[in-house]
Amino acid sequence: MPHSTAPATELTAQYVNQVAADLERNVKEQERITAEITVLQQQLADLQHDHTVLVNMQQALGVAATTPESASADHPTVPLPRTKAAAGPRRQAKTATAKQPTAKNQAAKKSTAKNTASKTAQPTLVELIRRHLTEQSEPRSAAEIATALSQAHPDRGIKTNVVRTTLENLVARSQAQRAKQGSSVYYTAPSPTEPTAAPTSEAQAETAG
Repeated sequence: MPHSTAPATELTAQYVNQVAADLERNVKEQERITAEITVLQQQLADLQHDHTVLVNMQQALGVAATTPESASADHPTVPLPRTKAAAGPRRQAKTATAKQPTAKNQAAKKSTAKNTASKTAQPTLVELIRRHLTEQSEPRSAAEIATALSQAHPDRGIKTNVVRTTLENLVARSQAQRAKQGSSVYYTAPSPTEPTAAPTSEAQAETAG
């Protein structure tokens, strides 16, 4: 018998402790929920009070709003055309705004194309030198040619050493003549007979071959 009562006593004590702990948790949960209910009731009361105030305001505004409603009833077609008319210009404004960058881009492209065309339309330095030699009746030095072209085309930034190099290239291609007078070198345009003589000699060489 003593052995059977000892386990029963320990089990009972465990139950007692468990029940006490559950009871304590239950009481705390009730207190928490009660506090929440109190807060919610206060919030509900505030909302009900606000609702009453808003209803009163709505009624007051409703009485004042009857005049515009009656006016709109006399002219029921006025709001619709205004809405459509307002929407139309807005869409047109949006479309015009969307098209503006395209127009700007096209204008920029046109100006760029014009600038490129103007740059490409300018004669090259070789053309300027050949034209200048053709217009001259006397031999000219590289410095004289560079000075004349710089005055005629100040935006080109023509330099004497570049003109001299270009002249030597023209002489090598038989597109200019080079004459030395003392320590100075002068250049003239090629004689009219030289361009025709070169093809004739080439044709004779081809016939001989």
